[in-house]
Amino acid sequence: MLTLGIETSCDETSVSVTDEARVLSNVVSSSVHLHKKYGGVVPEIASRLHVEYMIEVLSKALEDSDKDLGDMKLIAVTNGPGLVGALLTGISLAKSLSYSLKKPLVGVNHILAHLYSSFLNERDRRPSFPFLGLVVSGGHTALFHCEDIGSQRLLGSTQDDAVGEAYDKVAKILGLGYPGGPVVDRSARLAKGGTNINFPKSYLGKDSLDFSFSGIKTAVLYYVQKLRVTGYGLRVTDINDICYSFQEAALDMLVEKVMRAVELTKAKRIVVGGGVAANSRLREKMGRIASFSSMKIYFPELKYCMDNAAMIGYLGEALYKKGNRSDLYLSAEPNLASAGGLGT
Repeated sequence: MLTLGIETSCDETSVSVTDEARVLSNVVSSSVHLHKKYGGVVPEIASRLHVEYMIEVLSKALEDSDKDLGDMKLIAVTNGPGLVGALLTGISLAKSLSYSLKKPLVGVNHILAHLYSSFLNERDRRPSFPFLGLVVSGGHTALFHCEDIGSQRLLGSTQDDAVGEAYDKVAKILGLGYPGGPVVDRSARLAKGGTNINFPKSYLGKDSLDFSFSGIKTAVLYYVQKLRVTGYGLRVTDINDICYSFQEAALDMLVEKVMRAVELTKAKRIVVGGGVAANSRLREKMGRIASFSSMKIYFPELKYCMDNAAMIGYLGEALYKKGNRSDLYLSAEPNLASAGGLGT
């Protein structure tokens, strides 16, 4: 079923053409380079760039797929969570196409699209149900128990900063720029390891599956301030050691919660999605679990970790086949996650 996917929740403008899990095209245009000097995404800039590049990205996606708009059977678009102005751009295009082409329209939850993005992998690297799903990104950290597409139970989520947000803030503290995830990961790999820096891990109760990353970010800030008071400032080796220690503690918090959830649910499969799923050290840590147990670990291909329309198209089609349909009643829901849009 040829599906046109549209994703504009933040700073990536993306359009795809998919047929179930087969990706015929997936075009992504990012405005991240314009946000770097501000240390984070500026909503107005993101929204303006979506408007400017939307039609160009759409045309390229159709060209790459060798399909026409008339060939599409379904329109799928992100309707939340995200930046309201950015969401409205994608939804406006989706509604226009749905109306003019007389094609059905489905709204897709951005977080759940990340959750199921591993189904875009090659067939032998796709998960099967049930599984534990971990979504880790710049705006969200959430843990699910998934029985089927669109049938998931939220087990825990972040109570403050998301893990990707903590990476961005630590990078800003260290003067490493934005986005923080890739640069902190690279700096951590340059450290010799075995540093004597021990950043605290949050403890929310032995039965809690929720996350908290604001404390470790603050601990990094205080540690850096203490170094600067000494008069020596921050050396490159200090930065690398701080990144290493921060990353180890932050990722250990993720792994520990996942393993606690495994104990509770008796799950045999773990699926990870979202931008932080591209982190090399997280993949190593999760891979180690698989090597010492019967657990199977699934990550999306790197190109499907970041925001993209292919995951929107895939999930939109799957939901449509289960009876979901939005059409012109669809609206932007920037706080969809907190409004109960994650679980069933």
